[in-house]
Amino acid sequence: MRSDAGRFWATRERPFSQTVEDAGAHRTVDADDLVKLCQAIAEQESIAERTRPSLWMAR
Repeated sequence: MRSDAGRFWATRERPFSQTVEDAGAHRTVDADDLVKLCQAIAEQESIAERTRPSLWMAR
């Protein structure tokens, strides 16, 4: 979506867990263009992946 100020933004439909949010992942991000928005989304998902315990560790 694009804001009134001309910035692109995206909001994750499913919230991150509190642990992931505490690690610095944000559900909503914005950027000046679509490439930077995709990079911002990827960065948040990367934070989440690094924060979540691996499935093999849960066994």
